[in-house]
Amino acid sequence: AELFALDLQMVILGTGDEKYEKLVRLWARRYPDKLAVVPRHDEEMAHWIEAGADVFLMPSRYEPCGLNQMYSLRYGTVPIVRKTGGLADSVVDVDPDGGGGTGFVFEAYQPEEMLEAVRRMLAIYPRKRVWRAIMKRGMRQDFSWAASARKYIDLYKRITEA
Repeated sequence: AELFALDLQMVILGTGDEKYEKLVRLWARRYPDKLAVVPRHDEEMAHWIEAGADVFLMPSRYEPCGLNQMYSLRYGTVPIVRKTGGLADSVVDVDPDGGGGTGFVFEAYQPEEMLEAVRRMLAIYPRKRVWRAIMKRGMRQDFSWAASARKYIDLYKRITEA
C-alpha cells in the first residue's frame, strides 16, 4: 500500500502465481487511479506499455539475462531493477545527483529497498534535463552481438598477452 501513496501510476502485464494475481487484482480495484492490470501474456502489448512508460520496474529475485530492461533502455524508459544476474550487468545505478547511470538499482530482494529506489527515481524525475540525460544514456547502450564480440576479442587479447 505504501507504493500507492507515491505520485505514480502503474501497469502490470502478465500472469504468475495465483495468490499474487489475486492480490494484484485486489490492488487494482482498491487503487483504480494508480494501477491497471492486464492478466495475460501479450508480447505486443508489453512493448507498447514499455515504450510508452516513463519507468520500468523489474524487481526480479533472479534474472539470468533479462531482455525487458534492455528494451526499456532502448525505448528511453528508465529501468528500476534489483541487482541480480543480467540486470546487474546491463543497468548502471544513477548517481544521487543524476549525473551518471542508466537506471535505478537496488540490492536486496526486500520491499523497503525497492521503495527506496522508486523514491530516488521520483526525486530525480521532476528534473527534466537530468531525466532526459538518463534516458539518452540508456538509449545509447549497445547490447548488439557486434559489441559483445568486441568485448570478447578484447578479453582474449588481454588473456593471451598476459
